Amino acid sequence: MELFPSIEKADIQDIKIFQEEKLQELLAYLEGNSPFYQRLFKENNIQISEIQTLEDLGKIPTTSKNDIQQNNDDFFCIPQNQIVDYSTTSGTLGDPVTFGLSDNDLERLAYNEAISFACAGIQKGDVVQMITTIDKRFMAGLAYFLGLRKMGASVVRMGPGIPELQWDSIFRYKPKYLITVPSFLLKMIDYAEKHGIDYKNSSIFGAVCIGESIKNQDFTDNILSQKIKEKWNIQLYSTYASTEMSTAFTECEHEVGGHQHPELIITEILDDEGNPVKDGESGELTITTLGVEALPLLRFKTGDLVKAHSEPCKCGRNTMRLGPVVGRKQQMIKYKGTTLYPPAMNDILNDFEGILCYQIVIQSNEIGLDEIIIKLSTEREEESFEGEVRDHFRAKLRVSPKIEIVDFDVLSKTVFNPNSRKPITFIDLR
Repeated sequence: MELFPSIEKADIQDIKIFQEEKLQELLAYLEGNSPFYQRLFKENNIQISEIQTLEDLGKIPTTSKNDIQQNNDDFFCIPQNQIVDYSTTSGTLGDPVTFGLSDNDLERLAYNEAISFACAGIQKGDVVQMITTIDKRFMAGLAYFLGLRKMGASVVRMGPGIPELQWDSIFRYKPKYLITVPSFLLKMIDYAEKHGIDYKNSSIFGAVCIGESIKNQDFTDNILSQKIKEKWNIQLYSTYASTEMSTAFTECEHEVGGHQHPELIITEILDDEGNPVKDGESGELTITTLGVEALPLLRFKTGDLVKAHSEPCKCGRNTMRLGPVVGRKQQMIKYKGTTLYPPAMNDILNDFEGILCYQIVIQSNEIGLDEIIIKLSTEREEESFEGEVRDHFRAKLRVSPKIEIVDFDVLSKTVFNPNSRKPITFIDLR
């Protein structure tokens, strides 16, 4: 298998022509097999023969997660007896959204992760410890395992949590890389320091970070990444993916954004009116999957606000790269005239020593305005600590949220819910 696909280093125009050919195949497949898109094409008088270029995609309405939730069965393009794996992702209307994968979809998923991990520097023969679940219908955990297996790496399936067992496994099997939520690395470091574990001389060279951002918009390390590297000098690689995409955007060794795989996905960055944003501007990531059999998506709006980077990378790839997620469109907060997104607040809270865990809660007050409540568990006992946090928010973001100090045993059960695949640090009650 080609771990470094030649299309990624092709000329920009050649990549565009390649994707337009793949788009033709997808449109014909949807017209022949997808009840939802058959209806969409008919209701909007769309002739797929008129969609020839990537720019022509603008003639087709976008699709949202609400559409999938309300018409889940109609998105499937294959009969149930051809589905070999079921995955779910959270739905905007409460119930989870079901995604099924065919045999070929699992092969595509493995291929995607194999070339993504290769992009980050993982090689055949490397030992990789997965600090993430592979059960509970979690597509990503399965994808990591399949991709590592396909590229010839060895996998240690540890699952999330329990620093003691993670360290035991690291010194037993000597993995070179970890796959983990980055904030958990701080818990591993804290456990190692309290128990005299010589973690700085372990076998770990780097970590592929999932679920949380580790970069600022200019690709410098954010607060979370800085705090990890101050203690533990390992390489940290960003990756961005979702169940809906069945595709990952992973950083190469130059760490300047996640590379697009043009054979697997078409990307658009759209403004609030659904038009492509100008170069350098952020907008909503809208994707079209290529090569998916069971549940392909056309112009699916992810809800994530991102910025695209199109200049060639030093690694030789000419593919578009995605910068860190600015925020989720649905999580935008208007607070006393200031527009905020949770990642900016995460950075401020990660800046403090002594915070054991936190949760940002957004709710509407009695007059319908957004209200921010920061729930904290802390080792700090000074009465001034609460004021320090509030002052830091005021200085950095020009807002002064309500601060609540909560006992760790109480708050940690909400933040580290066993039914959740990553820490629940943001709750929207609006």
